[in-house]
Amino acid sequence: MSWRSGSRGVVLTAYHPSGGAGDAPGGFQSKRRQDRNKYRRSGQYTMNHDHSKKIPDGASFDRSGSQDSLDELSMDDYWKELENIHETRGNNHEERVALVVKEPDEGELEEEWLKEAGLSNLFGESSGDSLESMVFLSTLTRTQKAAVEKRIETVTQTMRKKNKQHQIPDVRDIFRLQNDSKGKVCDGSEPSTVRTSENKNETHDGTKDPKFSLGTDEQKSLLEDMTSSDTDINLEISFSEQAANLKDSSVGKMYKGGGGDTLLPNFRLPKDKTGTTKIGDLAPQDMKKVYSLALIELTALYDVLGTEFKQQKAVKIKTKDSGLFGVPLSLLLEQDQKKVPGTKIPLIFQKLIAQIEETTLETEGLLRIPGVATRVKGLCQELEAKFYEGTFNWENVKQHDAASLLKLFIRELPQPLLTVEYLKAFQDVQNLPTRKQQLQALNLLVILLPEANRDTLKVLLEFLQRVIDHRDKNKMTLKNVAMVMAPNLFTFHGFGSKTIEQSEFVMAAGTANVMRFMIQYQKLLWTIPKFIVNQVRKQNTESQKKDRKDKAMKKLLKKMAYDREKHEKQEKMPNDTDVPQGVIRVQAPHLSKVSMAIQLTEELKAGDIVARFLSQKSGNVQTLKKEEVFLYEIGGNIGERCLDNDTYMKDLYQLNPNAEWVIKPKQS
Repeated sequence: MSWRSGSRGVVLTAYHPSGGAGDAPGGFQSKRRQDRNKYRRSGQYTMNHDHSKKIPDGASFDRSGSQDSLDELSMDDYWKELENIHETRGNNHEERVALVVKEPDEGELEEEWLKEAGLSNLFGESSGDSLESMVFLSTLTRTQKAAVEKRIETVTQTMRKKNKQHQIPDVRDIFRLQNDSKGKVCDGSEPSTVRTSENKNETHDGTKDPKFSLGTDEQKSLLEDMTSSDTDINLEISFSEQAANLKDSSVGKMYKGGGGDTLLPNFRLPKDKTGTTKIGDLAPQDMKKVYSLALIELTALYDVLGTEFKQQKAVKIKTKDSGLFGVPLSLLLEQDQKKVPGTKIPLIFQKLIAQIEETTLETEGLLRIPGVATRVKGLCQELEAKFYEGTFNWENVKQHDAASLLKLFIRELPQPLLTVEYLKAFQDVQNLPTRKQQLQALNLLVILLPEANRDTLKVLLEFLQRVIDHRDKNKMTLKNVAMVMAPNLFTFHGFGSKTIEQSEFVMAAGTANVMRFMIQYQKLLWTIPKFIVNQVRKQNTESQKKDRKDKAMKKLLKKMAYDREKHEKQEKMPNDTDVPQGVIRVQAPHLSKVSMAIQLTEELKAGDIVARFLSQKSGNVQTLKKEEVFLYEIGGNIGERCLDNDTYMKDLYQLNPNAEWVIKPKQS
């Protein structure tokens, strides 16, 4: 990717319509081809020579990134797609506005990171009001705390240099306060030290709490057993803790290299009896906590693995405020929701995918063979004028043209689908040592994407998988599709037209590998790790304890009114107030049977309860299908959580005995 430094930032350069100063028509392609062939002849492109000479002494891991895969992944599809992109831009006869990525001042990046993590009240004018942050910090793992400490230290040092007038706390004091709040003694010289195995499960009131495991030292025995299940993704222990504990072990060297479709590990999620939590299953207030924890966990993982993690920041540029192509995703959805309320995916994006699938997904070279550039340009202009009016004639759109329009839509977004903030982090996934760690990082990055970007990416990946499902006919394997789509997602606004450097080839193959991962493991990527959900539960529990103390007097004053309401409820619903032990009361306001007492057994699952309610038919209530309604866990130590049908209810009840249980349709 071509970058140039400015006085206050880095500019991601765009193509000039002529293909660059002094280039003849087709100069980009010919120059690209010459450089590529030269690179092949040198032996660097195919990477068939010995790598060991280039690996620095003392390296902790074997690399599974692009360098090891280039010899197996044919890059021809990638470069052809890049040339097609350049040709399309050349035919537009417009010079794209450059996107300026701001270079932050010293400490500014870390300050912004702390704000994103919800820890801004640890510094600055509001640093004295940090009770909420103390609760948050109390749930962090050793590696997560270390990541936070590192950023706070940088910010406080910068503040001292700038002689800020407001309070500047010492990072050791912050974590000493956090430990003092739990009644623990913390060694100020080692603020990142976690609790020992003797007290690690103690809650703030000193009692043992065995329900939440956050990746502390006691679990090393679990980590040692991972060699026997090396394709299992452990979601119960912090990824960064796993990386720290396995850094010097043989497990960290598994799955090096590989490139073909069949060589990707068959990673899977072991069954969790308390249920798997997907993105979209939690209430907004809990997802906000998940976002903060995912950011800290991703940073901690990159820190442990020695990979730099820096969020980029784009300076606002003038963009189109209406239309289809080149319109910000959020603005596009706003105008789409006026036509189709509640839609979460741009209508033009949905229609282009539907148009491609309407013909057949068995067309050979689908996505790889471009549409005719001049025709695609004309269709683009016609869509801008007629799409929302409903007068566009889709019968005139050939399948390859629709595929080109879909890729054009992605490229023309004013900011990349993977966002300016995290695009580099997505690219850097290729530098992580093992495929399992690459997958873990991608999981966290997907969680960090804005909802509109994440939803659109999900629809795209699902479509790409459907294309791959027809690979016997269309000849588009996972490798081929990844090669074609990677330039559209990762080379935002295209490459420059300068001589290709080795790093550009490495990045090309690396991003193609990342693209393969996102397609292959997409179902895993939309899962919220259990250790993060447990941290959310612990935060909620600790916050409720503090709230109860603060509201003790108010509750006392309201006791008489509360008792009166409780007595009235007992008269109306005597069965709901006297629930025997081992029985839960499930409410279903949308179904004919609105309430039922359910006896918990070892084998009872959430899906069984839903089926039991649906079997109670009534003509007075709208009939709902099993796939349309879900059992929800509400309150207690979680805001709201949609349960998967395989959740074992007795195990979940033991984890959250104070929850209420409600069956209702899942909001789209």
